[in-house]
Amino acid sequence: QVQLVESGGGLVQTGGSLRVSCAASGSTLSSYLMGWFRQAPGKEREFVATISRSGGNTYYASSVKGRFTISRDNAKNTVYLQMNSLKPEDTAVYYCAAATGVNYDYWGQGTQVTVSS
Repeated sequence: QVQLVESGGGLVQTGGSLRVSCAASGSTLSSYLMGWFRQAPGKEREFVATISRSGGNTYYASSVKGRFTISRDNAKNTVYLQMNSLKPEDTAVYYCAAATGVNYDYWGQGTQVTVSS
């Protein structure tokens, strides 16, 4: 079973950049498809990005495509989400998640990202 801990959230101005990280422990990260999700106040959690086990394939929500980049370093057991050109509507708690099959089975506790206008 894998444990996930996000870090790197914070307050940034509109147009700024931030990188959040997700450190895995208890299991080898390369065994998992990894994803980032976010949940804004009063809204449902939504998909942001996903990356294949090797890192060779990625997929993004249309709302972040071209601005966000998901990556992974399996040797460091860490997944990253680089966020550029941030907008106030990107404000949310960001969660990383790990999937062994089609469903995301393991979730981190989340890290807050706030974009000021």
